[in-house]
Amino acid sequence: MSSLCAAARAPSALAASASARLPRASRRAMVVCAAQGPAIMVNSCTGKMGHATAEAVVRAGLTLVPYSLTGESEAVAVGNVGVSGIPVELVGPEKRQQAIEKIKSEYPDLVLIDYTLPSVLNGNALFYCDNKLPFVMGTTGGDRDKLLADVKASGNYAVIAPNMGKQIVAFQTMMELMAEQFPGCFTGYKLHVAESHQRTKVDTSGTAKAVVKSLNKMGLPYTEEDIEKVRTVDEQVGRMGVPEQWVDAGHAFHTYTVTSPDGSVVLEFKHNVCGREVYAEGTVDAAIFLHRQVKAGAEQRLYNMIDVLSAGAMR
Repeated sequence: MSSLCAAARAPSALAASASARLPRASRRAMVVCAAQGPAIMVNSCTGKMGHATAEAVVRAGLTLVPYSLTGESEAVAVGNVGVSGIPVELVGPEKRQQAIEKIKSEYPDLVLIDYTLPSVLNGNALFYCDNKLPFVMGTTGGDRDKLLADVKASGNYAVIAPNMGKQIVAFQTMMELMAEQFPGCFTGYKLHVAESHQRTKVDTSGTAKAVVKSLNKMGLPYTEEDIEKVRTVDEQVGRMGVPEQWVDAGHAFHTYTVTSPDGSVVLEFKHNVCGREVYAEGTVDAAIFLHRQVKAGAEQRLYNMIDVLSAGAMR
């Protein structure tokens, strides 16, 4: 096991102060005490999205497993990540199999959440499947077709979605329903898509890709490569309208512009989000939903956020 990082918020400032004075074993007991629902392990807690999700786990009153699978390169950032003094041990690739056996024995109702990197997404999914670990994957990028095929073939339980924000997923669903009900309704029109995220997001938004697929069905030829990734501050603030305080603090601004051939008709669809809380809360909902499906022995094993929404599994 490597160094410690703080990955979740204590219920109050007083509790945080008190927990910091406790021995390490006692502080861990605060995190792993019995709670209703699944025990949730967040990988990687050093990342901003994983960090926010770990906080949401604690806010929900669930058990946060005090370990986090991570890449060796991420371990260096441990000193820069911390909230409320609750320690979570980072487990590097070389020790993850040994660690997961111990964790599975301690937490029989374990659900994993993956917010790692696109480069390790597919390998992580295979590791979870090989160990029969139900997981929620919010990491985007990687080979998505292989990811879904591997998980489906394994028979493992999983929720995999490019966007965990419940309200944004509802918008995506609306677009898909429109595509199904009115195929080709925009034939002859032109499409332009721009998505803005913090500079550290290297891949194209998975949400934008999903919405483009729906718009393709409506008669708009457009590829994933056509999606404009806006990552410079001037354009984010000036053109996309991102508030300056959210440029690097975490945002997701999307604009889908549909224009008639002569320019006389313009339709614009937008969804703009500041911060990560909406995604973190939706991810916890997905983990609770998946735990219920596992407990019920559901025949379906692979889900997305539309399944979570359709089940009414929202807090």
